[in-house]
Amino acid sequence: MTRQMKLIGFLQAQNCSNYPASWRHPDSKPNWFSRDYYQEIGRTLEHGKFHLAFFDDRLAIPDRFGDDFRETIRHGVRAAKLDPVSVALTMGLATERLGIGVTYSTTYYEPFHVARVFATMDLLLNGRAAWNVVTSLNDSEAANFGASQHLSHDLRYDRADEFMEVVLGHWNSWEDGAVSFDRESGLFADPAKVHRLDHHGQFFLSRGPFTVPRSPQGHPVIIQAGQSGRGKTFAARWGELIFVIYPNLDIARKQYADLKGTLAKTGRDISIAPAVYPVVAETQAEAEDKFAAINALAKPIDALTLLSEVLNYDFAAKPMDEPFTSDELASISGLQAIRDRVMNLCGKPNPTPHDFVKFSGRGTLAELPTFVGSPKAVADQMERWFTEGGCDGFVVAATHVPGTYQDFVRLVVPELQRRGLFQREYQGDTLRENLGLPRPQAVHASADEEARVATG
Repeated sequence: MTRQMKLIGFLQAQNCSNYPASWRHPDSKPNWFSRDYYQEIGRTLEHGKFHLAFFDDRLAIPDRFGDDFRETIRHGVRAAKLDPVSVALTMGLATERLGIGVTYSTTYYEPFHVARVFATMDLLLNGRAAWNVVTSLNDSEAANFGASQHLSHDLRYDRADEFMEVVLGHWNSWEDGAVSFDRESGLFADPAKVHRLDHHGQFFLSRGPFTVPRSPQGHPVIIQAGQSGRGKTFAARWGELIFVIYPNLDIARKQYADLKGTLAKTGRDISIAPAVYPVVAETQAEAEDKFAAINALAKPIDALTLLSEVLNYDFAAKPMDEPFTSDELASISGLQAIRDRVMNLCGKPNPTPHDFVKFSGRGTLAELPTFVGSPKAVADQMERWFTEGGCDGFVVAATHVPGTYQDFVRLVVPELQRRGLFQREYQGDTLRENLGLPRPQAVHASADEEARVATG
């Protein structure tokens, strides 16, 4: 088979899509808290043969701007957030082949809990689950979990590395074929095929045995989106599918090649998918009119609120045209990839808050590349990125829901399929089969190692 792109739906279990103004769109459905809303999206994506529906998440509403939540609530700037696992499972149970991914933090949960949540979801969905591994971003999330201050950037990743060791250790502690369910002999499962983890580390102690057997795909697919220096190292070590933000094709070519080079050093070749906003209509003129109307929905408060949230820095505390000092830039402990991207695009060592608004595009359609036009024009842009060294597929973000996905599946997917760039049918039943990923083997401690641990 010729190389084909991966397509992922970028979702939020909240009052808007990742475009915060989406709820203001006249065609956005208001029942974002209902199972029907998410099941309709899932069926649409599955009809379009998308590989995966992926839910982003934060553990606090954006209230870092002015240390106040009221403007966030008033303007609906990602103001209401449901539990994404519950929502994703609702979508997964209404579909049969679509992969279902959920963001879950390594900063404020325990590894055993995360391992069990995702292993259970993977079993219930017959091997279609994925976990987007993140380190949480800001002090608001810390406050919701009883901490006075957020962990530093690199320390979060140190914790996350050990977190992954524990989760994968538990997932691999049941061998394939461990469960017999043999009523005649009275054997439920073979104890020789189930193993304790007995992890003793810097951050975690976790004994086991784990409580959930392996799924048809072995264990959930690991998604990663780290783009800072430390984040890329983490992604290269653990990721099986990597999400990125590339502002344009020129930068995409460079950063895609760089990340592929980092992956090659580990002997791995992982699909990389940038997020994009498609705005498609029957004609170019109609699409451009749609884009203008959608773009006009954004408000300045959206950008300032979301920048404060993602960078863990109160943008209300600094005049818009006053440059950040080098110490202030170094103190930004949130998503450092956004800080680095702004500094690179504006060409200034000390950008202003206004530069951050302009060059991050946060809270606006400018945050991601926009593919605007007729089905042919949108497919042309996607094909160029895909064939000219920019990506292995796309994370399709919604300007409004469910219309963005309905339009894309009806108009763009058939054009991509006609060109041989995208699948006409799913390749298998599990997410790993559909992504072309191998089924992981269960790896556990040897009998000698287990005996050593048991005897101290």
